[in-house]
Amino acid sequence: MRVAFINVHSSPLAKIGGRDTGGMNIYIRDLSRELGKRGVVIDIFTRCNGSSAPRIVSLGENVRVIHLRSGEVAEVEKDRMFPLLPEFLSNLRRFAEDEGASYGIFHSHYWLSAWVGEALRRVLGAPHIAMFHTLGEVKNQARAGENETELRIETERNVVAGADYLVAASADERNQLVRLYGASPSRVEVIACGVDLSRFHPMNKGEARSRLGFPERQIVLFVGRIEPLKGLDLLLETVEKLEDKSDLRVLVIGGDSHSEVEIERLHRTAAALGICEKVSFLGAVEHDRLPVYYNAANVCVVPSYYESFGMAALEAQACGTPVIASRVGGLDDVVQDGETGYLIPWHCPEPFAERLELLLSNETLQRALGKAGHAFAKNFAWETIADRIMALYEKALAPVNRGAP
Repeated sequence: MRVAFINVHSSPLAKIGGRDTGGMNIYIRDLSRELGKRGVVIDIFTRCNGSSAPRIVSLGENVRVIHLRSGEVAEVEKDRMFPLLPEFLSNLRRFAEDEGASYGIFHSHYWLSAWVGEALRRVLGAPHIAMFHTLGEVKNQARAGENETELRIETERNVVAGADYLVAASADERNQLVRLYGASPSRVEVIACGVDLSRFHPMNKGEARSRLGFPERQIVLFVGRIEPLKGLDLLLETVEKLEDKSDLRVLVIGGDSHSEVEIERLHRTAAALGICEKVSFLGAVEHDRLPVYYNAANVCVVPSYYESFGMAALEAQACGTPVIASRVGGLDDVVQDGETGYLIPWHCPEPFAERLELLLSNETLQRALGKAGHAFAKNFAWETIADRIMALYEKALAPVNRGAP
C-alpha cells in the first residue's frame, strides 16, 4: 500500500511548540512511522519554506518527507497560503509522475491540505481521507475574537461533501462535522490521536525536578501553543485565586518568535494579578524532554476554549500526572472526570481554582488520579491507532465503497 500524506502548511520535521506546530505535527510524524513499520509506503508532502531544506528527508522505515515548492521559498503565513495551493498540487503530481509513483490513498491534514486532497481525488480517482484537526466554524463559536474566514469554512464544507471518509479525533468532532457541516455519519470515523508510551511514561518525580532545577514543592504545568484560544489568561486568573501560593511555580511551555507579542501581554496580565514571580515562560521544549516536565509537575492544566483532541492532556496522563481541563471538544474523551483528573464546564477561574487547590493539597489524590491516568493512556498507544487507520484504508479501498459519497 502506498499512501500520500498531505500537510501543506506545517512540516512534521518542524520544532514542536511554535505557532503552527503542535499535536497535528506529532500525529503525522508518529502515525506515519507506525504505518511504515507495517510495510505501508508513505510520502508526506509539505511546502518548502526554506532554501536549505533537503527536498527529500527520511522520517523512518518506508516514510519520506517531500518538500514541494509553492510560491517563494520562504515562510508564508498560513492565512495567505490558499492562492499557493494550485502550484503545490501541480508540483505534487509532477513529483509522482517523475518517480512513477501511484498512490492508493490520499490522506490530508488540515483544511488547506484537504483542498489539495480533494483535487487529487477528482483528477486521479484514488480515495481521499481528510482529517481537519481543527474546524473553522467551531473555532469561531468557541471564543469571541476568533475570526476564521468564510473561505476556510466553505472549503471545509466542500471537502466534507466530497471526501470518501473523514477522520474525527473525538466523538465531539464527529458530532460537529454532522451538525455544522452536514457530514454523512457513515463517512465519519472516530479515531483518536495516539501517544508514544515508550517516551511518555512515569518516572521518579524527585529526579525529574532535580533535572529541571525548580525548588518549589508545587508545580503547575501548561503545554501548548501561546494563543488566546488556549486559555492562558484563565490559568493566570486561576493561580491568583489560590489561597496559598508560597511554594508554587507555574511553568508555561510553548511559543516561538511569533508568540512574543502574546507572551508580553501575558506577562503584563501576570504582573497586574500580582503573580509575575510565580510564572515562568519557557518557550518551546524539545519533545523528547517534555516527559521530564510532565513528571515534575503536580498537575497539568489545559484551560482551552477549544481542543479537537487534547494531546497535552494525554501526554500528561501517560506520565502519571493528573489533568485539570476545560470540558470542551476532545478533552471529554481524553480526561476521565474524577478518575484521571477533572473537567471544568465553565470558563471562569473559581471552579478551576477549587479543583487545583484540592489536588495541590492532597498528594494521595494526585497519585491515585495519576496512576489511573497512566492506565487509561495505554488505550491510545500508536499501535492501536495505526490498526484503526489501517482498517479505514482497507475500507476505503474496497470496491463497494468507491462510489460517490
